[in-house]
Amino acid sequence: MNKMTILLGLILSWLSAGALAMGEADPLLSRVVIDQLEIRDAAHHRPWVLEAQGWTGYDLHKLRWKADLEWVESELEEAVVQVLYSRAADPYWDWQIGWQYQSRPRPEQHALVLGVRGLAPYWLETDAALLLGKQGRMSIQLKLEHEMMLTQRWVLIPELSTQWQRRIEPGLGSGADLALGVRLAYEIRREFAPYLGLVWQRRLTGRAQMARQAGEAVSETQWVAGVKLWF
Repeated sequence: MNKMTILLGLILSWLSAGALAMGEADPLLSRVVIDQLEIRDAAHHRPWVLEAQGWTGYDLHKLRWKADLEWVESELEEAVVQVLYSRAADPYWDWQIGWQYQSRPRPEQHALVLGVRGLAPYWLETDAALLLGKQGRMSIQLKLEHEMMLTQRWVLIPELSTQWQRRIEPGLGSGADLALGVRLAYEIRREFAPYLGLVWQRRLTGRAQMARQAGEAVSETQWVAGVKLWF
């Protein structure tokens, strides 16, 4: 029995115990959110990107999952999935523990995830995590997002995401990645919003040095078009 199976068993046990304790006063609920389903116009390719997440559970205890996928010319270039147990610390913040599996790029990697998720002041959606992998691999991830209602239907969504890695797969080097994005969405319905936007990405420190040595760009700007939806 692998570590992921054990982890899922423990999470489901906690959720089942919560159901018996809380009964109908705290019903079992679920949600799936596709934050980004978009095509990006990069310098040399046009990748499709999917960022999705979902949860099932109660007010205090939830089973969460996240998926980040990227395709280039029908080939899966990036595939990362997280499964997390999430417990409410207060009305605005949850702490999380779980497992991450990365199948692309190669080699496959597994990591323990310790994180927090919630609303910072000014309704800033915050998602931060520490990932601990084999052979001393460690990374820190941070994502900040804010939805600004311009009208009842037009929404401006600025976003910042960064990841610092102490050790990663051979050939890519340790260092950090930074991405800044802004998307203008039109909510046809609250649950369905197509958008256009712009994303700027840059490699930092050791990651930038490795890119220069390989003759690759250190930074890149991409136009994006996509849709955000939840159900």
